[in-house]
Amino acid sequence: MIIKVFYHDKCFDGACSASLFTRFYRERIRPAAEFQYQGLLHRAGALFNLDDFTGDENAIVDFKYLASEKLTWWFDHHESAFLTSEDAEYFERQQTNRQFFDPDFKSCTKYLATIAQSRFGFDLKPVEELVYWADIVDGALYESAEAAVAMKEAAMRLTMTIEANQDPEYVKRLIQLLAWRPLGEILEMDFVAAQLRPLLERHERSIDIIRQHSTCQDQTIFFDVTGYDLEGYNKFIPYYLHPESIYSVGLSKSSFRVKISVGSNPWTTADNMINLAKICERYGGGGHARVGAISFPPGEFERAKAAADEIVNELKAYARAHHQG
Repeated sequence: MIIKVFYHDKCFDGACSASLFTRFYRERIRPAAEFQYQGLLHRAGALFNLDDFTGDENAIVDFKYLASEKLTWWFDHHESAFLTSEDAEYFERQQTNRQFFDPDFKSCTKYLATIAQSRFGFDLKPVEELVYWADIVDGALYESAEAAVAMKEAAMRLTMTIEANQDPEYVKRLIQLLAWRPLGEILEMDFVAAQLRPLLERHERSIDIIRQHSTCQDQTIFFDVTGYDLEGYNKFIPYYLHPESIYSVGLSKSSFRVKISVGSNPWTTADNMINLAKICERYGGGGHARVGAISFPPGEFERAKAAADEIVNELKAYARAHHQG
């Protein structure tokens, strides 16, 4: 019996969700199942290739819904979980105890753990550390911007290696460890430790680069780092550099996309915040109410820049109207 697990790639919560799903499935469904893994990324164009869904059962965790009979298991917590209203209607028609969605959870890992325990009797005690840190990392629940940028905790350093990783086999190796071994122990393993020193040095450089290329006006940060190799930069750096901010818009570039990151300061005291997922959806992206993203093809920088400018102006106007005076 082959179970193929599709997970949000370059994401700590995605890797943790895939690992937790594996342990849950082996302990509560089929102990002898064989697992295969494939990362999914938000990009311009089609997100899924149906030919990849080759498992006897196929699972998606921490990623958008696939309206297909090939999908067996699904766990997600993103507000923008459905590509179309038809997909949402397809999900609502499914009479199954295998597909679950709740955007009120901070992390997919915590949501999956909750369902596994309440519906299937899964024992959470051995995975408490994993669930705790997935919620902190994906929910941006750090005590301060300084703590989020210092990267001292094992979970935060693992997150850095996952987000900056270019080897598709690296996260798959982690998935087979995260739900079984202490995070600090995993961090010391040779294949992980070898990545840390250069990534920590890169992290320090990225702070300087974002400092040089960011501005904050009307409590809205804008930065463009498309001229640098900063895939997987620490998303809290802008708020560390501009603590007075409420919103941020960042442009970055990788081999497969130009990305607009749209976020809000986790430590702001502002209320009546604008829904960022709704803004991103207008440009083909999505996410959560407090953080989202949009992907454009790598050759469409000008279109991405124009969209980023529009979003910055919208957020500035909203901040002036709702958060100032």
